[in-house]
Amino acid sequence: MISSLKYTAPSPLAGSAAFSCRKRVPVPRLPPSIQNLQQSTALPSFSSHKPLYIIPCTQNLTLSTKPRRKVAGCHAYEADKSQPQAAETSEAAQKLKIGLYFATWWALNVVFNIYNKKVLNAFPYPWLTSTLSLAAGSLIMFISWATKLAHVPKVNMDFWKALFPVAVAHTIGHVAATVSMSKVAVSFTHIIKSGEPAFSVLVSRFLLGESFPIPVYLSLVPIIGGCALAAVTELNFNMIGFMGAMISNLAFVFRNIFSKKGMKGMSVSGMNYYACLSILSLLILTPFAILVEGPKMWAVGWQTALSQIGPNFVWWVVAQSVFYHLYNQVSYMSLDQISPLTFSIGNTMKRISVIVSSILIFHTPIHPSNALGAAIAILGTFFYSQAKQ
Repeated sequence: MISSLKYTAPSPLAGSAAFSCRKRVPVPRLPPSIQNLQQSTALPSFSSHKPLYIIPCTQNLTLSTKPRRKVAGCHAYEADKSQPQAAETSEAAQKLKIGLYFATWWALNVVFNIYNKKVLNAFPYPWLTSTLSLAAGSLIMFISWATKLAHVPKVNMDFWKALFPVAVAHTIGHVAATVSMSKVAVSFTHIIKSGEPAFSVLVSRFLLGESFPIPVYLSLVPIIGGCALAAVTELNFNMIGFMGAMISNLAFVFRNIFSKKGMKGMSVSGMNYYACLSILSLLILTPFAILVEGPKMWAVGWQTALSQIGPNFVWWVVAQSVFYHLYNQVSYMSLDQISPLTFSIGNTMKRISVIVSSILIFHTPIHPSNALGAAIAILGTFFYSQAKQ
């Protein structure tokens, strides 16, 4: 290392032996020789956009020809604020991502319910309609895996065994909800389906022996009361439609229980998990759909719908099938990003959007008491999601 600096320029300092670095210098400007020293020692560059702090020297620089082993340097460091800024940017990006998930989930669900009701009004065969929804989702995922748009899941036979009871419950819930919407208004089906938390608590309490805090039980009062008020005051009440929605609630509760207990430790993404669930549910549902309705009934109903609606009917069938898979896929993908509480609140808001949009689009007549019951039930669902946490 260079140990001394020789300064020969005429100045009042020529007669002095040394100068101290401890002196207060308004502007830290160095003599030419020291500047050359700075260039030769390859000091790191500093950003002009961040504050620069200089630590005072504790040693003196002596202007003499006597060699020295060390030269005291003034150390500088930058105030690094990039980490907090990066954290804020990451948090904002995560909130935006969750918002996009919710907006997409709600929009796809509204579109599905609209086209699903249109198809069922013209083609009242819910078993085939449910089968086509699962078939479209399975086809979409097979294409995504083949083209490498989605990662192919690595699953084994244990995974399919654990998924089987989940798929059975999912199939029953899906068909029951479709049967319900073929008999009653979309808004009424979703009002009854908002009572799913009540089924969840009752099944968990009496079959699984789980206990819940008192606020959870209290939140069931407005849910059950609101659903009852909506059912009693429904202008186009149908028992098959009502029971379909109730069976769907019960089936989806068991689906969640089986999924929670049997799928622990299974490292599969939300998108691939729902894809596998759709494929297995399709295999379960297809023979029952053929047995209950059958190709002959489908052929007659298809020709009748085409004669009444025209080619648009085919588009309706394709749309309801594709959008069913997409909205469910997005909901399962969102579970990878958000907490169960946030998901539950989002599901409550989804029902509100579906009920309101279906009433506006289909001009569904609704009694004030029916609207009050729906509001009470949905509000109770929100209270349940808060109390459950």
